[in-house]
Amino acid sequence: MGRGPSIEGRKNAEDAKRAKVFTKLIREITVATRAGVADPAANPRLRAAVDKALSANMTKDTIERAIKRGSGADGGAAEELRYEGYGPGGIALIIDCFTDNQTRTVADVRAVLNKNGGNLGTTNSVAFQFTRCGELVFATGGDESQEEKVLEAALEAGADDVINEHGESTVICAPENFESVQQALIQAGLHAEHAGVTMRPNNRVAVSPENVEALQTLLDKLDALDDVSEVSHNALLPAEAAG
Repeated sequence: MGRGPSIEGRKNAEDAKRAKVFTKLIREITVATRAGVADPAANPRLRAAVDKALSANMTKDTIERAIKRGSGADGGAAEELRYEGYGPGGIALIIDCFTDNQTRTVADVRAVLNKNGGNLGTTNSVAFQFTRCGELVFATGGDESQEEKVLEAALEAGADDVINEHGESTVICAPENFESVQQALIQAGLHAEHAGVTMRPNNRVAVSPENVEALQTLLDKLDALDDVSEVSHNALLPAEAAG
């Protein structure tokens, strides 16, 4: 008689998932430190990253090491890099990285793109299709009263727009207003599923059925690269289109 996964197997899978989450959080902290100062009290982006890491039960020692790496205090000279390119079906990609070895990073990114139906573009080849903005996503489940609550709080806080779709309310604001909008929404009792300053596509492009799997594989492989901190794209994936 067959048995389900062992307790040890499930634990290993959970540990692997947790490690991946921690890797992303550490990147976020190092990038935020690099972009500003090493003091969370004086760096809103870093404070938000640290809060997220603490919520995920990351230890303070691990957080401090990430801040040291970002500030260069550990002897490492790291920098933010941005690559632009295309995925299957001509989907536009912006790939943000944080690295201490530009040669390695561009080689890794190019290899993943070339092996998975994409290619590296030149600077500003796709950036014009995106706008840098603050984005906070709330799971409202299509509940009109919840959507109204998010809308009222967001507009009161100085947000530019609120988009309700796919059971989510997405608050859009100027990058410089992100911290104040986020704090106002928290004070209103609203907690985002995802929040950050990101490159948001001006328009989303539907992905043909034959390219969906290839695009998702490419996005997963880029996301798995150690030096990649965020991948933005303009694809409208089937799950979103059906939402």
